Amino acid sequence: MVEKKVVFQCDTDLQMKAVAVLVQKASEFRSTVYLVRDGRRANAKSLLGVMSLGIENGVEIEISADGPDCEEAAETLATYLVNPKI
Repeated sequence: MVEKKVVFQCDTDLQMKAVAVLVQKASEFRSTVYLVRDGRRANAKSLLGVMSLGIENGVEIEISADGPDCEEAAETLATYLVNPKI
């Protein structure tokens, strides 16, 4: 299991698109991936789950990944959350 904490950095106008791309990226991995914000956890592969976290610019997000490619999954999502390129 791998856990990483990052601060989400994204323009307000692009946040919904960034969340959709984040879910797509998480779905590419075989590992189970969760995002945690303020004690609430959501499956990173679920658009509704991630949206329910209310991710917005400047909030701290914890990424928790477990499985065969967990290190790559956590690193990829952490890098994306810090600098989402849409």
